Order: sequence, then structure tokens, then C-alpha cells
Amino acid sequence: MKSSVLKIDSKDNVLVALSDLKKGDKVQWMNEQTVLVEDIPSKHKIFMHAGDIGDKIVMYGVTVGELTCSVKAGSLMTTQNTKHAADEFGYRGFSYKWNGPDISQFSNRTFLGYHRNDGRVGTANYWLFIPTVFCENRNLDTIKEALHESLGYAVTEKYTTYAKQLRDAINKGEDIRSINFAPANAIQNRLFKNVDGIKFLNHSGGCGGTRHDAETLGRLLAAYADHPNVAGITLLSLGCQHLQVNDFRQYLQERSPEFDKPLLVFEQQQHASESDLIADAIKQTFLQLMKVNQQERTAATLNKLCVGVKCGGSDGFSGISANPAVGFCADLIVGLGGQVLLAEFPELCGAEQNLIDRSVDEKTANKFIRLMKEYSDQAKAVGSGFHMNPSPGNIKDGLITDAIKSTGACKKGGTSPVTDVLDYTEPAIKAGLNLVCTPGNDVEATTGKAASGATLILFTTGLGTPTGNPVCPVIKIATNSKLAEKMKNIIDINTGDIIEGTKSIEEKGREILEYLIAVASGAITPKAVALNQDDFIPWKRGVSL
Repeated sequence: MKSSVLKIDSKDNVLVALSDLKKGDKVQWMNEQTVLVEDIPSKHKIFMHAGDIGDKIVMYGVTVGELTCSVKAGSLMTTQNTKHAADEFGYRGFSYKWNGPDISQFSNRTFLGYHRNDGRVGTANYWLFIPTVFCENRNLDTIKEALHESLGYAVTEKYTTYAKQLRDAINKGEDIRSINFAPANAIQNRLFKNVDGIKFLNHSGGCGGTRHDAETLGRLLAAYADHPNVAGITLLSLGCQHLQVNDFRQYLQERSPEFDKPLLVFEQQQHASESDLIADAIKQTFLQLMKVNQQERTAATLNKLCVGVKCGGSDGFSGISANPAVGFCADLIVGLGGQVLLAEFPELCGAEQNLIDRSVDEKTANKFIRLMKEYSDQAKAVGSGFHMNPSPGNIKDGLITDAIKSTGACKKGGTSPVTDVLDYTEPAIKAGLNLVCTPGNDVEATTGKAASGATLILFTTGLGTPTGNPVCPVIKIATNSKLAEKMKNIIDINTGDIIEGTKSIEEKGREILEYLIAVASGAITPKAVALNQDDFIPWKRGVSL
């Protein structure tokens, strides 16, 4: 019989409710019984013992909070009785021994990807439009409207058709309340069968702000141009902005000295008119798309995968279903020689010591410590802190402190050694688990993961979020079956069967890898890609949690 509660680690002094529980219910874990003194909603935490002000709360085997008042055994953890707390961390020369999972099921598997001349393999083939400055966003929008419709990449036709129906009804004097939306997907007739999309990196930077902001943006845009999923680039510049074309070329050269993709550059202040610029950019891009369309998918071994792991709209089940399942998948990928990118530094708060102890050497550990402390100090300097990371939605669904959220979030990275630590936009060059410094913010984090080279992102969610990325396909994984059914238009995989006791974490992790291989081969299109959820937000390196 499946238990109604879960104790994640033997050292924990709280239980997780796996379903709604009532006052007076007796919950059992091993030989210890707790009588509930109040109703406990599903996903929330139960104090196993009575406690006093200042007592430490332990979950996932580490400190995740501190009592702010006395509590009774069997009571509910809330923001009224608990505040964030986490253990101190530092390098202690720990020698980590990893027992990786059995990879024999996948050892001879391949995926069908786009091989680049530098040896990397893309899981998609995109043409990318980049503005060096926000002044060019309007021109990008004009080009996007023209190309998406004419080349078969638009997904808004169904809404356009619906709007026209409403317009025609109004013109005829009819009551539009009786006209219902038909959510059928538009039929796409792509001209270029081997080009998976035309993507546009609209942003609000490139001028104004600080020169450091412009440099950070330039390195980010260069990282996207260099991305394995990108076949070629059209760059639009105004001409007088901080982020100059020559700066962009320099950052690209530093990142990829042998860069050989087609790069088309158009500077508006050198053209006769705006329409001349747009027409020229469209024609020259068409000519290059004809060449890029000749590229085809061919077999690649799984060690060519670079997978980002992310959570957003997290809930009280994230750390016990979707995140551990993704973590097991991550361990399989590392065991196969691939790369895994774990980011969101504000959401590693409380899990630092575990990651430090898993670092392959002192240099790697100290870089992580430095980046975490600098980030934390920057937040504190403006009256904030990592403890303010959980959103109202997180708290409502059982993530009461940042350390609870973070220790559960860290499970996405699996158990393998930390082989490298990357600052924002630094490329992943080592196999294994890489830590990437980004905010926890969904779009800023996915934007940063793609900049470091992720060619696929596994994105877990308990509450539901539509986040995607322009160049890196994002696979959405639900923590619970209720969400998977409610928001099936954006969810790809459901791990609710772990909570329900019908699947193990290991079984689900293998299922996720099978799905990931199919997406990498172009056999399955994730919902975020099909919906053109192309979210892109550069991080200015300010305080963002």
C-alpha cells in the first residue's frame, strides 16, 4: 500500500504529504507515527516532532529552515512558523566516489543530428536573426512576419482566422458571442524542409546602459551565433550603438576561432532606406537558406548531447518526482560521455556543500564558491537575498524556504561529479556535469544555458510554465498528473506516476532519455517548439533571482 507521506532522507525531521490529509489522521513512516493536529494540503510539509524557536529544520538531509515559533508535532510548515536557513559551506578536500548508473541499454544508441565542422552536433537546424541594438527590433518584427508566413513557420494562422471570423460577423451585424475558437493546429508547408525554423533574438540592449552591459550582451549574441543548432545568421545593426559589429565579430572570434557559418551583416545607416535594408536582408537570407537546406541529419553517438536541466513553476513534488527523474537521466547522459548543464545559482542555496564535495578538484570548487558568494553578496547589497527567491506560487504549493526549493531543484543535476563551473556565457567544453552561473528566472536561465551550449533543455514544472528558447528545444516535464492533464497543451512528459507509486525514478529517467533521443533526432517536436515559445531575455548581471 502506498504511503500518504514521504520522508526523503533518514536525517529529516519533516514529512512530505503526498495527498490531502485531515486533522486527526495518523501518518506512519517506518516505526514512527505522527498524529496530525491540523489539515495538511498535498505537497506540504509536516513537523514530525514538537519544536521551539531557533530549532533547525532538516530536509533532504540538510538544513532548510529555522523555526520562528514553537510548533506541535503533526503541524503544518508555513511562512508564519518557518524562515529560510542554510548550512555554511566551503572546500574541505572531500574525495567523491561516484557509482554511475547502468548505461548498457543506451551504450550503442545514436541520434540523428546536424554535424558541424568543429565536431559538435546540433539537435536542430535554425537560421538566426540577431539585432545588435534594440533599435532594429521593429525591422526584425517586419522580417519575421514576412518569413514566417511565406516559409511555413507561422503558428498564429488559427488565431488570425478566428479574428477574421469575428471581424466578418461584426460587419454583418451578427452576435460574435456564438462564435467559438477552434484550436486546431495550422498546417505548415515549409519551403526549406531541412531548416527547422527562422528565429529572432529581439532584446532591449545594445545601447544605453553601461559598456559592460553591451559587452555581456555581445558575448551572449556571439554564443547564440556559435550555437550547434544554428546554421547561419543575419545580423542587423543601426550603426551608432554601443555594441558595434566589430565588437560582435571580436567576441565571436574569441569564442570560435574557426567559425565558418554564413554571417550576413546589414547596417541600417549605410542603406538608402529602411525598406531597402529589409528587402536586401530578406533576399540575401533566402540565398543562404537554399544552401543551408542541403544539410541533413546523420547519426551521432550520445556523447555529443549537451543537455540543460531547468525547473520553473516548481511545487512541493518537484524535488521528489520530476527533478530526481531528470537527475537520473542526467546521470545516464554523463555516463555515456555527454554534457549536462545545471544552472540557477540562487536555487542552489542550501545544496552548495554537496556540489562542492562533488567537484573534481579544488580549482573547480573554489570557482563555484566565488561565484555563489559574489552573487549572494550582490543581492544582499540591495536589500534582497537568495531567501527571497520562492514565488507566491512556490510557497502556496509547499516550497516554504529557498533552501527547500533549492535542495529539491539540485536533484535535476543527478549525482555525478562536477567537472566544470561556467560563468555566464562561458561555453561548456568538458564532458560531465557543468554548473552554469545564471539567475533562477526561467527565461534568463534558459537563455544562459543555451549560451553555454545546451542543445536540448529538460524543464520540470509543478505549476505549469510556457517557457521555451529560440535555438534550444525545451522539453516540459510535469511533476504531477493533475498538471499534466490540465495543461497538456504545453506538457511533454508526466512524472506524476512516481508520486502515485506506479513508476520508479529510474524507470522514468530512462523514459525521459528515450524521449530526449527522439527529440534530438527530429522525430518528436516538443510542445514549446511547436508553439514557437521562443523566449529570450539577456541577463545584465544585475540582481535577478
